[in-house]
Amino acid sequence: MDITNAEMVEEVFAKVNPTLVYHCAAHTAVDVAEDEGKELDFAINITGTENVAKASEKYGTTLVYIATDYVFDGKKPIGQEWEVDDLPDPQTEYGRTKQMGEELVENLTSQHYIIRTAWVFGKNFVFTMQSLSQTHKTLTVVNDQHGRPTWTRTLVEFMTYLTDNQKEYGYYHLSNDAAEDTTCCDLAVEILKDSDVEVIPVNPCKFQQVSCQG
Repeated sequence: MDITNAEMVEEVFAKVNPTLVYHCAAHTAVDVAEDEGKELDFAINITGTENVAKASEKYGTTLVYIATDYVFDGKKPIGQEWEVDDLPDPQTEYGRTKQMGEELVENLTSQHYIIRTAWVFGKNFVFTMQSLSQTHKTLTVVNDQHGRPTWTRTLVEFMTYLTDNQKEYGYYHLSNDAAEDTTCCDLAVEILKDSDVEVIPVNPCKFQQVSCQG
């Protein structure tokens, strides 16, 4: 389903009449969204979210919207967590469109969960690291982005926990437990610890380097 197409969204909702929708679609290319990706970023994160939110309200559907910590300014000291009642102040185009998506869900639907999460990773990131290790003796990975990674399985389990137990609608924050913030480079080192590949940290973030933004 193309969520940017309002007619298609309406058609699918009318046919399925869902009681629950997990809205995980997003344009997450943070760097690209700052320039040539702005149009796509707006179409998916704002227009698409608006279409899904309107249809959800029309059909009495509970909407679970996956948000991001990019709605904040990132200026909290490393190790301090963002709280649900902290005021958003996005510094990127991606963060701004995701915040607008939050507002659309909150204002257009009466049954919603908005889950702000961070650095969602799954087998794709691990597979990418392992694949690159087969063809490279060294890998340069960004080391200037601090955060708390969230495993996709953890996110899925939390989403179903909220809906299965009919928890109170509203905002929630989720990331995996960690003693302190980590970096993309730290993740790569952990994934490749049993290989002979040298992981080289680089600062600042450069587009051609391996990054885990999103």
